[in-house]
Amino acid sequence: MSRYSVFLCVLLITLLSTSNFVFLTYAQESQQTMKSKYPAARKSEQVDDYHGVKVADPYRWLEDLDSGETRNWVEAENKLTFDYLEGIPARTKIKERLTKLWDYEKFGVPFKEGQRYFYTRNSGLQNQSVLYTVTSLSAEPKLLLDPNTLSSDGTVAVSGMSASHDGKLLAYSLSASGSDWQEWKVRDVETSQDLSDDLKWAKFSDASWSKDNKGFYYERYDEPKSDSLKETNYFQKLYYHKLGTPQADDVLVYERPDQKDWMFSSYVTEDGRYLIITISQGTDVKNRVYYKDLNSPNSEVVKMLDGFDASYSFVGNDGGRFWFRTDLEAPRGKLIEIDTATPARNNWKVLVPETRDTIQSVTLVNHQFILNYLHDAYTQVKVFDQSGKFLRDIQFPGIGSADGFSGHADDKETFYSFTGFTTPTTIYRYDLVSGNTEIFRQPKVDFNPRDFETKQVFYSSKDGTKVPMFITYKKGLKLDGNNPTYLYGYGGFSVSLTPGFSVGLVVWMEMGGVFAQPNLRGGAEYGEEWHQAGYKLKKQNVFDDFIYAAQWLIANKYTSTPKLAIGGGSNGGLLVGAVLTQRPDLFGAALPAVGVMDMLRFQEFTIGWAWVSDYGSSKNAEDFKNLYAYSPLHNIKPGASYPPTLITTADHDDRVWPGHSFKFAATLQAAQAGSAPILIRIETKAGHGAGKPTSKVIEESADRWGFLVKTLNMKL
Repeated sequence: MSRYSVFLCVLLITLLSTSNFVFLTYAQESQQTMKSKYPAARKSEQVDDYHGVKVADPYRWLEDLDSGETRNWVEAENKLTFDYLEGIPARTKIKERLTKLWDYEKFGVPFKEGQRYFYTRNSGLQNQSVLYTVTSLSAEPKLLLDPNTLSSDGTVAVSGMSASHDGKLLAYSLSASGSDWQEWKVRDVETSQDLSDDLKWAKFSDASWSKDNKGFYYERYDEPKSDSLKETNYFQKLYYHKLGTPQADDVLVYERPDQKDWMFSSYVTEDGRYLIITISQGTDVKNRVYYKDLNSPNSEVVKMLDGFDASYSFVGNDGGRFWFRTDLEAPRGKLIEIDTATPARNNWKVLVPETRDTIQSVTLVNHQFILNYLHDAYTQVKVFDQSGKFLRDIQFPGIGSADGFSGHADDKETFYSFTGFTTPTTIYRYDLVSGNTEIFRQPKVDFNPRDFETKQVFYSSKDGTKVPMFITYKKGLKLDGNNPTYLYGYGGFSVSLTPGFSVGLVVWMEMGGVFAQPNLRGGAEYGEEWHQAGYKLKKQNVFDDFIYAAQWLIANKYTSTPKLAIGGGSNGGLLVGAVLTQRPDLFGAALPAVGVMDMLRFQEFTIGWAWVSDYGSSKNAEDFKNLYAYSPLHNIKPGASYPPTLITTADHDDRVWPGHSFKFAATLQAAQAGSAPILIRIETKAGHGAGKPTSKVIEESADRWGFLVKTLNMKL
């Protein structure tokens, strides 16, 4: 798992159902009736001074989740929202259809350690996927770990796992109620019983086993002194845990008390010789790489790549020859070799140079490099030998996204997943000797993919930049401007939006809906230059790209403003909040999820400081001016008419603090001059999105799309 996927979870919202009802529009509700229903929210006199600019923050008290006043407000807001949603006749039909279609067998990509394969399976509606193991691909699977037995409501999830090199032990971490905090445990694979090991206060951590299988390296923080959900997370440390010993005896391998925002990721090379330490500052793609010679217990940590000048991703090694994927002087990526005996930059070798397409990942299997590329936001995969000579392409059944391709240097096989907007995630086994591909597991979903089509268009943004966009819909669509359309975006942190299957998306299209997914700047679809064109002082490019995507859809008669809904989660929630306040006239409805709405204070909570690399900080005068200009919370205009808005968040979100959404909702409700509803749905015992139980996902999806059925006046 990459460092960036730990911080950010791209929330591709699940979608809807079919039914046969016609509903009232929001415009038919009285403005005074809606305004009178909003819970009272006290305005304080809180004012902050940012570089001489006085900024009011009247709802600061809503940042305190545990106060009685906040709890009363949350309860009242949820009552209003759920009363509204339960009054939508279509919601029941939506949930029924969503539940029926969701009930299909799902598999994760297998990995192998020792003589065992490991993979996850969900029978259909299980809240959490279950981990199985087999000694051969034809053997009967053995249940190894079922998270559904760990809580009555499915809110305890497995957040990380790593098998020992001999496949006999499994280190796994648990996270409760959607929190990022992890608790590491160790399970005996043969007996399916846990050992005594119990490691707390890990966050954004993996586990990497030592070659002797007697322990593993992991990352954690000191125990929080106050609120573990809210307190900022600084001074991460790298430890080694020896099996059978208490956590207090863990060996501190590396720390940097002079660098509070440095974060570590550790990996033991396959030969067991080196510990690779990757160092990042928050979500910045640039990183450092150090290593330690494990053959010499008292060896110093070697600062191999120590400049924070580019992104370096360790691929593998042959003795002291290390291979890295990097974007140094190659924004779309290249594969290089560095010899630890002669590490100077002028001795580096380029094995696979940069091309037009962006390298997403590189793995080493069967002593061959597997390079996963993005070509206009969809996957292409190429295989090279160890000298960098091209061998072959891996063929896919269409335009989509492939992931996986893990393994060891001596393995002859690898596994990967392939998915598209109308292609359920299928697992393949790939033979690296013959080049043959075979299906390992293929789901059976109760719909006909031939009823739908996907196209990719390129539109011009405000500054003339060409931006790709996927559009998916049911065949026979009429371009008359009357199609309900859901425009979904992200645009940040080098996260690429690629084609992916969603049960809700299928149901949305069954209802006649159009799904549009633009590849906004700020992502990594076209490498680091594309990312940098949408971050910090250039963040407005992201919002312009999204606005111009909406205008393109309207101009080309896919939809019209009354039928156009927008959505996004996390950084995508910020996107929706920003364009909502900049162009409230352009959209028919808005669904911002777990969004970063207060751009002046985001760094004050949990891991928010890590996003400064992408956003900048209000503590810097130039950054403040830029942030203040688009911060969703601070650009709500009293007396303006905003479209119907359903804000969603969760009370255990310790990634994007719920106070962001709370303050945004209270401010938007107070400012609203129109009759459209401004609602907030606050999930309990849930977090940012990762590990959310299936039951909660279905409930939330039904609520989101029930809201759109009503507000977009969909005739079903």
